[in-house]
Amino acid sequence: MPEFDVIVLGTGLKECVLSGLMSVNGKKVLHMDSNPYYGGESASISPLEELYKRFQASDSSKSMGRGKDWNVDLIPKFLLANGQLVKMLLYTEVTRYLDFKVIEGSFVYKGGKIHKVPCTETETHNSDLMGMFDKRRFRKFMSFILNFEENDPRTYHDMDPHRTTMRDVFRHFDLGDDVMEFTGHALALHVNDDPYLYPLFGLGELPQGFVRLSAVYGNSYMLNRRVDEIVMEDGRVAAVRSEGEVFRCKQLICDPSYVPERVKKAGRVIRVICLLNHPIKNTHDANSCQIIIPQTHLNRKSDIYVCLLSYAHNVAAEGKYVAVVSTMVETCNPEKEVQPGLALLEPIMEKFVSVSNLMVPTDDGRRSQIFVSRSYDHTPHFESETDDIMDLYRRVTGSEFIFRDPRDADGDSDE
Repeated sequence: MPEFDVIVLGTGLKECVLSGLMSVNGKKVLHMDSNPYYGGESASISPLEELYKRFQASDSSKSMGRGKDWNVDLIPKFLLANGQLVKMLLYTEVTRYLDFKVIEGSFVYKGGKIHKVPCTETETHNSDLMGMFDKRRFRKFMSFILNFEENDPRTYHDMDPHRTTMRDVFRHFDLGDDVMEFTGHALALHVNDDPYLYPLFGLGELPQGFVRLSAVYGNSYMLNRRVDEIVMEDGRVAAVRSEGEVFRCKQLICDPSYVPERVKKAGRVIRVICLLNHPIKNTHDANSCQIIIPQTHLNRKSDIYVCLLSYAHNVAAEGKYVAVVSTMVETCNPEKEVQPGLALLEPIMEKFVSVSNLMVPTDDGRRSQIFVSRSYDHTPHFESETDDIMDLYRRVTGSEFIFRDPRDADGDSDE
């Protein structure tokens, strides 16, 4: 009976990253997926005809150019250029299998207009997001943020970080709700001049990069493989039974679909995939961008996000664009909730609507040694998903993930 250190069920991005990290750490890994394709709920769909089939829509893909030129991500998310996920890709050297392109801009919707989020001093001076006096105050605020050192009380400006809320900090610099909203929702995700990256040919390239990595380390992948039972012994995972075979393991990592009894619903997410033949108005004809519509603007509890990609990223036919509008569902009419985002995209050639449950594990998995990832949230970037990967890694291994240069690792000669 084959024995493994870790069995991973599902080839969503999180499962693939963890599988890759376990491989790099010298674990013997078996990775299975009941689907015939990689990616799980965050798969890339190609050719375009498959997208129509998946949403049971009448196929009008003929007017959309060559079907095989499309790679439509069901859950597109941008990678923060200096974020944790990029560090993981560098650490595991999966970057050798991928090509990325910078996203052209980040925008925020305010006062009935789309505004570019400034990320250089010149752009800040020219931005109409703030008035002249606010800009001066904001400059002092940013200077405070940049110079703040937790270990140096001289940088506190009489604001104790343990007692002062962020709202109080804005008040201290005499900045109002408008500035606070745009800073928290649009700028806090912006940390340098080229903030977001996206893989050419879509996010489906990421899981496949990790599959290649695992193969380098001699680990096995099985697609289109039915999972019949997760075998427990004394309350701990012992094996996975699949199509008459039993594979033993010490630990199991999986997405929520494999263990419905170990997850609970924490909300619902609506995503509308829109196919366009034009860029979004008032974005300087950007081939790729994100637009944030802050929650307070619409009297909501969660922001609405618009994420645009195009033929420039090899995810659409020449001259075509893919936009996805997403948010957390708050009413019994989810489609009406995303209307403000859809309105920015008109005219829309085709749209595909999905509402999915946001599932989270009911326990940390330490007793059962079954570690379950969270469903993908509504945000258009990978930061919350990377937090989940880091948390899972901590729970599986008992230690923090440390980003060291892989060339310093002992396993350098494994290839």
